[in-house]
Amino acid sequence: MTDSTFATTELRDIEESLVDDGPELNVSRARKIVGYVGMLVAFLIVAVPLYWIVVTSFKERPDIYTQPAQWWPAHFTTKNYPAATTEIDFWSYLRNSVFITAVLSVAKIILGVLSAYALSLLRFPGRSLVFIVVIAALMVPNQITVISNYALVSQLGWRDTYQGIIIPLAGVAFGTFLMRNAFLAVPHEIVEAARMDGAGPLKLLWRVVLPMTWPTLIAFGLITVVNEWNEYLWPYLMASDSRVGTLPIGLTQLQNTDGISNWGPVMAATVLAMLPVLALFLVLQRHMIKGLTAGAVKG
Repeated sequence: MTDSTFATTELRDIEESLVDDGPELNVSRARKIVGYVGMLVAFLIVAVPLYWIVVTSFKERPDIYTQPAQWWPAHFTTKNYPAATTEIDFWSYLRNSVFITAVLSVAKIILGVLSAYALSLLRFPGRSLVFIVVIAALMVPNQITVISNYALVSQLGWRDTYQGIIIPLAGVAFGTFLMRNAFLAVPHEIVEAARMDGAGPLKLLWRVVLPMTWPTLIAFGLITVVNEWNEYLWPYLMASDSRVGTLPIGLTQLQNTDGISNWGPVMAATVLAMLPVLALFLVLQRHMIKGLTAGAVKG
């Protein structure tokens, strides 16, 4: 067989294989297109409101109510940001949010890790029953327990106090569930080897288990920080002023200043409230993705 004949045969085989795989390639291409379209739609759903908030924070008041809506400020201004920090006690609300979020996040992470460790790697009577109770707690919306918690906290005299806001929110059902699954994914052989080497429960947790589940722990911590930073209902019921009130409460008071909603300062304050959490997410997003997808692939 000559070289030209061999080349012709190879080209024919390639063409036949492309013809045979044509439908599969079309299906694969269609799936990719659908996936990209879905990703684009999801991105727009998230990005457009954020873009509108940022743009509105730089608009003058008449431009905000212009019809049709302006997607770029006709008169660019930064006066909404000083107004957002002066019309309400912004820095007190910010300080309270930072303190309450930090304390709650640390408490939830510690309690979540310890309870998950006990439910996954320790043996004690009733362990399965305790885990069922934790799962049941995940199914109960926080709003259902608001009335009973409010009555209890009021009787204790904890209204307008930090402990009145922090203690009722310190439950860790989600964190316990998430970290327990991560601990169960740690190879049993490694755990047994550490125990045979004389590692006690706390040393096993700190030196062996946590380093192997670090991405999940970061994801748990980031989710906790975001949830506590955005918490509104319970702090609103517990705090009547800026002494212990959080930033979401301050945004509500800013919106109702003088009985009229001046959306420029409201949007400016919203941007300022988003910046700390956004910066934290950008720093830890890679670890968060690893933590949420841990255990999705076996082998």
